[in-house]
Amino acid sequence: MSTLLNQPIRAFKKRKGDLKKGFTLVEMLIVLLVVSVLILLFVPNLAQQRGTVDEKGNAAIVKVVETQIELFRLENNREPSANELVDRNYVSAEQYQIYQNRPPSN
Repeated sequence: MSTLLNQPIRAFKKRKGDLKKGFTLVEMLIVLLVVSVLILLFVPNLAQQRGTVDEKGNAAIVKVVETQIELFRLENNREPSANELVDRNYVSAEQYQIYQNRPPSN
């Protein structure tokens, strides 16, 4: 008689062991929702920071070009042209282009 009672329990234990562990659809949707909210919060901030970094980088390049112009003046006792600065490797063409496109200083 005890063997008959134990059979359903063994069958239940066997089935319980066959169950695959994993996340439910609801849990996955909640995680997706949380990740989406975090992305919505951080992406605009990152885009704004990139603009700030670009502005600071361009300001640094302007300072470098101004310093190189001053160095050219000291070495040659005259004002340089844009071609001279680039040809003599005082600045790169990209740096000089950024320098030309700088906003007017106060």
